[in-house]
Amino acid sequence: LGMSPKKVGDDIVKGTISWKGIRVTVRLTIQNRAAKVDVEPNATSLVIKQLKEPLRDRKKTKNIKHSGNLTKAQLFDIVRQMRPKSLAREFKGT
Repeated sequence: LGMSPKKVGDDIVKGTISWKGIRVTVRLTIQNRAAKVDVEPNATSLVIKQLKEPLRDRKKTKNIKHSGNLTKAQLFDIVRQMRPKSLAREFKGT
């Protein structure tokens, strides 16, 4: 690609700073030797973020149980974010 891996890694870290401790998918778009980072969260990471759980180090803490309650509005917000990825024809299929 002709780009330094350190610079690409720094761009990824800068783009995913709000998702610290949560595993997300990152889409790299490279244009004119400039990397653009897009975070593509899955449903699990969106739910964990909505639960507002404390930050954790994934290398040290394993097999964590997530607990908490989500309101219907929070759940619909997650579903609306997942809608473009869904192949469902209607909102209820998401």
